[in-house]
Parts: sequence; structure tokens; C-alpha cells
Amino acid sequence: MEDFDENNTQSSTFACMNCGADLKYKPGTVNLKCEYCGAENEIPQLDIKIEELDFNAYLDKKSESSEQISVHVVKCENCGASSTLDPKIKSSGCPYCAVPLIISSAHDEMMLQPKSILPFKIEKKDAQSEFSKWVNKLWFAPNDMKKAGLSFDNFKGIYIPYWTYDSNTDSSYTGQRGTYYYITETYTTTVNGKSVTKTRQARRTRWSSVSGQVARQFDDVLTVASKSLPDKYIYALEPWDLKNLLPFDNKYLSGFITEKYQIDLKEGFEIAKGIMDGIIRDDIRRDIGGDEQRIFQVGTNHKDITFKHILLPVYVSAYRYKNELFRFLVNARTGEVQGERPYSWLKISLAVIAGLSLIAVIYYFSNTQ
Repeated sequence: MEDFDENNTQSSTFACMNCGADLKYKPGTVNLKCEYCGAENEIPQLDIKIEELDFNAYLDKKSESSEQISVHVVKCENCGASSTLDPKIKSSGCPYCAVPLIISSAHDEMMLQPKSILPFKIEKKDAQSEFSKWVNKLWFAPNDMKKAGLSFDNFKGIYIPYWTYDSNTDSSYTGQRGTYYYITETYTTTVNGKSVTKTRQARRTRWSSVSGQVARQFDDVLTVASKSLPDKYIYALEPWDLKNLLPFDNKYLSGFITEKYQIDLKEGFEIAKGIMDGIIRDDIRRDIGGDEQRIFQVGTNHKDITFKHILLPVYVSAYRYKNELFRFLVNARTGEVQGERPYSWLKISLAVIAGLSLIAVIYYFSNTQ
């Protein structure tokens, strides 16, 4: 495995070659754009092959130097998320829980450098438009929520840390195969007031013990390295176009927030193994065959394990309604929207009253004709 320079620090602020102002990455392009003079500065494309790193070799060398970048971060005292912050910002809210951040606690620290990145493809205004469409389709959503969806301040572009894992697996199993067969049984029923005996076919299952082995090669099993967002929604943003991953270049971070990973490499692999196990069990059921399957034991050996640390782009909006937190996510590559939602009980009550009133009107006129 390659050796890294632990002193490698990089700034994510870049000056415009035309006027000197700070540049920001323009989603969907390979350019940094100046918001003051409009000039666009092209990001040189790195001719670097994106490589998988050896999992076990990395764990063996984890105490040694690893490639890192220097970032200005602030930790939310409410939810615990650590994310980057522009040093020029004097006040801000946590993108994950909407609680004001204590800017005075912001500090510089080293962060493990990702090996590859999917840059933002969708502009903030387009993500907001997709979110507004999603909100407007929600039944009984509070008006406050719909108004909040129209505010750009509620949307933050964030690079979320992920791990991807490859693994060759061999799995041994024991279980049972169930095969259907049918028997003729008699039963008594009443026909025209008389007791009648009839016959019918009843299905039974014959079980037999089985054992065997299945093998599968897993490629790019994706696990989120953040604890800041609900798994139910962050994983529902998939699929990601990982084939378009680019070698990491911190220029793509300019103008966006980057979260520091909270789930380390080893813990992430345990999550990945759970994902793989579900697929392996499907393979086992097919291997057992029959009409039904029972799996008693599975022993899986993982070998040739490799990984990547990557950043994926998400727009996040945190919204509080009646002191309860709701979060909404937009896949910044595809526009897929996921999120929690509150209900307006006033709207629900009015709908119920309107429904009952309509039923009463219909009943009245049907009985007066």
C-alpha cells in the first residue's frame, strides 16, 4: 500500500485569476466560478486512476501516516456533526438540525482525505425546485413547511462521506428445502340446510435437510460514514452514478460544506457485511431450491477486501415544526428527494369536517327525493 505524507494540507479557498475574489465550484461543470466578476476558472482534470485500497493492509498501518487535508470545522453541540465552515462566516446554523452553531468553537483540524469524489451536478435552485415539487405533493403538509421550502437559506450543499467495499465471498450454509405435495381430505359443510360431506385438496410441505456453498463477488458496496442523517432516507437516495467518480480534488469542495466521517473504516465494513449478508441469503435460497427454504446457519469468509473513501453530494434542509426536527435530502446528481414530513392536524381536522359535511348533505338530499 502506498505511503502518504501526513503533512499534506490543502486550502479549499481559491482566488479568481481575474479579480482575486473567492471562487466557488459551479455544479455540473469542471469550473470554479467567481460570483463577483463572473469569470470561470477551469479545474485541471487529474490523470489519476481511482484505485481500491487493501482493507487489511490499511488497518495494519492505521497508526502510520495517511494522506490528510486541513479543514476549518465546527462541531454542533446538539447533534454532534462536525462539518467544514468558511472562516469568514460569523454565524450559521447546523445543516443537520437547524440549531445555531457556536462559531467561536470552530477550529482547524486534519481530516482523512477521500480518494475520489462525485461533484455536485445539480444547482441549488434546481434542487430547491425538486424539493418544492415534492412538498407540494404532500397531503396535509403545514403551510409553514411549504414556505420554508421556498427559502434558499434552508438548503445546504454538503459532501457526505461514504465508504465503498469490494469483497470476494464464500459462504457455507445448512438449512431445509420445502417441497409442496397435496392430499385429499374430507370435510363437512351445510348445503340447503343439510349436512354434506365433501373432499378437497390440501397442500402440505415436505422438508428435507440441505447444506451447500455459494460464492459471490461484491463490488462497491456503499455505506454512509455519517451518523447525522437518518439511514432510512440517506440510503433511499441511491442509486449513485459511481462510474463517474473523479480523483479527489479539493477545488470541488469550494462553496460547499464537507462533513467529517463519524463511522470509521472497520465499523463501516461491519455495516457493509450486513448488506452483503442479505444478498448472500438470497443466493442461498436460490441454491436450496424447492418451494420454500429455511436457512439455519451461514458462515461467510471474506477475502481480497478493498475499499475507497469517497464524498457524495447532497442538499440538506433541516426544518423545525412544533419543536420537532424534520430533515429533507436531495441527491445532487439525480434530483431524488427523500425526507421526513410533519402533518398539519388543523388541515386534517378541516378535511374530516368537510368530509362529514359532504356525507350529511348527500344523505339529506337522498332522503328528500
